Formats: sequence, structure tokens, C-alpha cells
Amino acid sequence: MSTSSVKSGRHPGKRLSPWRVSAAVITVLALVGVAVVVPYVLREEASAEPSAVTGPRWFGGYFDVTSAKVSDMPTLDKDAPANIVLSFIVAEAEDSCEPSWGTFYSLEEAGTDLDLDRRIARMRQEDAEVAVSFGGALNTELAVACTDVESLSEAYAAVLDRYDITTMDLDIEAGNLADSAAGSRRALAVAQLQEERWADGGDLDVWITLPVATDGLTTQGIAAVQQLLAAGVDLGGVNVMTMDYNTDLGGATMAEASISALEATSEQLTRLYTALDIDLPSEGAWAVMGATPMIGQNDVESEVFTLKDAKALNAFAESTSLARMSMWSLNRDRTCGPNYPNLTVVSNGCSGVDQGDETFAQVLAAGFDGRPDPGPTASATPTSTPVIKDDPDTSPYPIWSEGVSYSAGVRIVWQGNVYVSKWWTNGDIEPNDPSLSADQTPWTLVGPVLAVDAPWTLPTVAPGTYPEWSPAAVYVTGDRVLLNGTPFEAQWWTQGDDPAIGILDHDRSPWEIVTGE
Repeated sequence: MSTSSVKSGRHPGKRLSPWRVSAAVITVLALVGVAVVVPYVLREEASAEPSAVTGPRWFGGYFDVTSAKVSDMPTLDKDAPANIVLSFIVAEAEDSCEPSWGTFYSLEEAGTDLDLDRRIARMRQEDAEVAVSFGGALNTELAVACTDVESLSEAYAAVLDRYDITTMDLDIEAGNLADSAAGSRRALAVAQLQEERWADGGDLDVWITLPVATDGLTTQGIAAVQQLLAAGVDLGGVNVMTMDYNTDLGGATMAEASISALEATSEQLTRLYTALDIDLPSEGAWAVMGATPMIGQNDVESEVFTLKDAKALNAFAESTSLARMSMWSLNRDRTCGPNYPNLTVVSNGCSGVDQGDETFAQVLAAGFDGRPDPGPTASATPTSTPVIKDDPDTSPYPIWSEGVSYSAGVRIVWQGNVYVSKWWTNGDIEPNDPSLSADQTPWTLVGPVLAVDAPWTLPTVAPGTYPEWSPAAVYVTGDRVLLNGTPFEAQWWTQGDDPAIGILDHDRSPWEIVTGE
């Protein structure tokens, strides 16, 4: 990897030299009170003095990928740029360097089972910028599972390249944050990724997200920031999770507690950047800081972040020129329904407070009009003009047909887009009917048909594996037959019911496809 490439990040041409890092480490250790692993050789010394510059002020809510159905899309604020932080990429197992979504889905499985690639394409069609968050409170962060810098860099790159990501968020918590050796690998791998992106004429904006108390970052949190900066990472900023304080707030509101945490963090980062001889912008540390409250009911039962708290926190952020505002999570940004009676139990699907006709995203995003980094734009062909003719030989799912019955959760293709059914429908409503509101149509738009999509096919088995289906025969539960080479199994007594109906109507057909043969 060459160090002579032209840098296109926030701090053009500027790197911390090894001697400056060595001199600063003693000061930093005094600040954080813990040992920090610092590589012996970090970067070739640059002639320019390092400095932080003011970046865009942006809002981006977290969207929990694994807790959302395929039919769920992030609720976006129409009055502000739509930035979405997809979460969380972790190691598929404690001893595996393979990236996964929450250990539940590999990247390929997320593309197949969750249609994630297509949903991201649709987000970009709606002018959203998409970032990805690595880590989180649960599971093993890749830097802990990967044992060397090169494999870690490749694991990060696999995610960034697949989804064309230009902003990565490192959410480092719990045991992942306590592992200093992992922190060193993480810092060097991210620095390497940035260098590679710049060498190719691209960019990579990097944020680190950390737990915070009302008196600021933990010593481990400060050490994690120092490791990134010392390794030469062009750090977009430090985002603190203003939530779950789990302490007596002394009567303070959640907004007041969050403001206290942010003020303390600002002082800590000012000292850290000074110790590393990095000049801050005129706005000070606020220009490299972000805040992420947990909207509504927090994991700590006594902590409830209300819309009033959101307005107060947003006003404070405006007064200090805070660089970033996020929230956990877009999935929760709605009032709980009447069938969810105990609002003190945290839900992944609602906030636990009465939001009326407001959303936390609308309140928190006010004034944050920028984007973290210009990401790729959608290249899919518009589906309205001209009308796209779907090809059954290339479509990733069956093409919608009038009069055919579809069960809830069935995905189909119609005029260049993929849709998923919200409830059973007999095919009397076109998926893209423009006259219907969202609660009237049985279809939800997932996203465009992609050039990389493989054509949809039915599973087949060898002739003679099961008897051919006969409309005259009587079948009982468990009987298996073949229809055009595809195996079907009877769910209950049936005679004369075409097994092909069970391909799309899983609820009313007596037949279901046999998979895994």
C-alpha cells in the first residue's frame, strides 16, 4: 500500500507522524488511565500539520435490518436528506472472520431471504444515502474475531463493496470495546481501507459510536478514539449513545442528562485532539461529535426519552453546531398499538410513548440538512415511463398475474420492480395501482429488479422420485407427487386440486413445495 496517494478526505494530505504519536501517547494514557496498544510504525510522516475540518451536519437514524420484515422500509423524513444507518454487521461466530447481519444472515443470505440488496437500491431511488454500522451491543465485532489486519480489512471491504457504502459506523460496546488488541487491528484496517479508497479516487467517511455516561466517555471509549486517530484514520467524528445511563439522574430529564453527557464528551475530545496535536475547527469538538438517543422507552425502565426531550436535544445540537444526530431506531419510530399493553417493556417495533402525528425522526432531524458523504445514486430505470415488460426467463420471482391467489409474504415481479404481499390477495389489484393508499393495497414495493438477479426457478428432482400427480387420485396428508419435475407434499386430504396453485397460495392450497431434496 502506497502512502503517496492524494488524499480526498476531511484532512487533505495530513497524517500523524510516528514521533508525534509516541510523544502524545504518554499524555493520552494520563487522560484515559488504561494501556493503549499503539503500532510501532503507523504512517510515513507528512509535511502538513494534522487538523480536523468541519464536515456536513447530518441526521441518520439506525435501521435494524434483522428485526424488520421484507415489507418494512425505513420511515424517512421528507423535509431532510434521507440518511439511513443499517445495523449491525458482526462476525458470524466468535471465531469467524466472516461478516454477517447479526449472526443471522450472511451477506448472500440477506440478499436472498431479506431482499436487502434490492431494498437498498430502493432506498437510493428515494434519494437516501445508506451507511452501515459494524458492531453493536450484542455479538462479536469483526475486529475481535479477525486475528490480523489484512483479514479484517477484507471483511470490512466485503460489506462496503457489496453495498457501495461510503460511510461506515463503528459501534463499539461492551467486551468489543474492552479488547485493546482488537482496537489496534480495527484502527489499522480502517486506515488501510481509507487509503485504498482514496487511491482509487473514492472516499470513506468513518464514525465511531460509543457508550457514554452523564460525565462523558469511558476510559475505554477515549482509548478507542485515540487508536483510530493515532493509526492515521481520517475520523469523521465520535457519536455517543445518549441512552441507558442506568444511574440516578437526580431528577434530570433525559434531554438534560444527554446534554450533560455531550458537554463532558466535548471537553474530553478537546483534550484528546490537543494531546495528539490535531487542530479542531472553529466550532471546536462539536464539529466532530454526534448524539444517538434511544427514542421512547429505554432499556432502563425508568428512562423514557420523550418527544419533548427530542426537541430540547435538537435545540441544544443546533446551538452547538453538533455534526451528527442519529437515533435508535427507525424501526421503533411509531406509537405502540393497542395490543401491546406493557409499554415499559422495550419493543423493537414501537417507541412506547404516544407520538400523535409526530415522529422522532422529524424532530431530531430538524436543521441537519447534510449528508455524511456523497454516496452512490440509484441507476435503476424508472418503472412508470416507459412500461417495463417483465421477462419470466430472467425475473427473480414469478411475474404477477391477474386472478392468481397470493399468500402473505409472497414476492412477485411487476413492471421492473419486486413487490411483497401484505395479506392474502386473489390478484385483482395490480401491485403498482397508483389510486390506492398504502393501507388499501395488498402490495408493498420492495425495490427494482437488479442486473445481478438470478432467474427464479422451481426445485426439481429426478423423474420417478415420486409418482406423477393425477387429478383423479385421492391424496392424504404427507403424500408426495411430482408435477413437471417439481415435488409437492399434501397438507391435508385432497382430490383434483392442482399442486401448481400451492406455489403462490401457501394458505389455501392443499399442496406445498418440497424443498431440500
